[in-house]
Amino acid sequence: MNFLKTDYISILEKVDKVNPLRYAFNRNYIDGDVSRLSPYISRGVLSTDHVLKNLVNRGFDLSKIEKFVQELAWRDYWQLVWQEKDINRDIKNPQSDILSYGVSKNIVDHNSGIKALDTAIKELYKTGYLHNHLRMYIAALSVNVAKNHWKVPAKWMYYHLLDGDWASNSLSWQWVAGTNSSKKYMANQDNINKYTRTQQKKTYLDIGYPELSTILQPEALKELSSFDFEVVYPESDLFNINDAKTVCIYNYYNLDPNWRKESNYHRILLIEPSVFDFQPIGENAMNFMLSLSKNIEGIKIFVGEFDELPIGKSQVVFKEHPNNHNYKGIKDERDWMSSVKGYHSSFFSFWKKAKKEIFRKYA
Repeated sequence: MNFLKTDYISILEKVDKVNPLRYAFNRNYIDGDVSRLSPYISRGVLSTDHVLKNLVNRGFDLSKIEKFVQELAWRDYWQLVWQEKDINRDIKNPQSDILSYGVSKNIVDHNSGIKALDTAIKELYKTGYLHNHLRMYIAALSVNVAKNHWKVPAKWMYYHLLDGDWASNSLSWQWVAGTNSSKKYMANQDNINKYTRTQQKKTYLDIGYPELSTILQPEALKELSSFDFEVVYPESDLFNINDAKTVCIYNYYNLDPNWRKESNYHRILLIEPSVFDFQPIGENAMNFMLSLSKNIEGIKIFVGEFDELPIGKSQVVFKEHPNNHNYKGIKDERDWMSSVKGYHSSFFSFWKKAKKEIFRKYA
């Protein structure tokens, strides 16, 4: 079941309603003014550049909404890191203080004892949505309190998110774990209470930060989950392409209804099991992708590998993405907010260059 509108007109209306001025003041509170555009950006229906241009066209002064623009830039930054690095490994530093390579059962079962987080996980399963601050709290609980290696818990969260983006997801978890940052991220009960507007006391997190930094694995988080990353695939459409028309390949990260729209091409949504074996998604996320694909006129679904496509010798075009390393054909560039490319070891070294270009462009 989808809890977000998936028709393109409604998505564009949602962009038009974004208020980036309020975002900077209360974004860290779970009831704050966030855009909820992330699922559409992750699925490639919207680009960060599209959202930025919308804000400029509506007359916003970028200097007054820099925090929101910066958040868009984070999305580009994570993707650029993925282009250059193996983000499935500890990217800068080895994770320390690991007791397991799974995910704690009571976290998966929303029975951790931290009420705000348990409630959020229930909501994640239902809607596929999770506020960014809650993601950090849950990651910190999984990695730095339960002492799990970051990767399996990150896959568990990605599985359920409608806005699952393996770059931002895995690298954010690594930031929390200290493998993509200089120190681990911790949050105690007071911090969680403040930003979730709860008042829970007497939990294993109801301690100061000096004690939290040396916390032993709580008994409630020791047992591991046998969580099944099952992927339920749709049926392929029946088609066989033997003509000379070009074929546009769409996928989980590119559902842009305006991409090469002016051309009379065949259009195929390619769902490769090899990708989802490695980055599994749940039923809500799969259905969300399928619903969004309906914005693309004439699209056909194919479940299988790129080399198995029944397209004869047709010319293929696709959008660049790290998951598309096995595609053969014409590769279109994605729509970025700036021309700054390559690996930057920190976001702010990237942002310094990107900001200069973006602010000059729209001055």
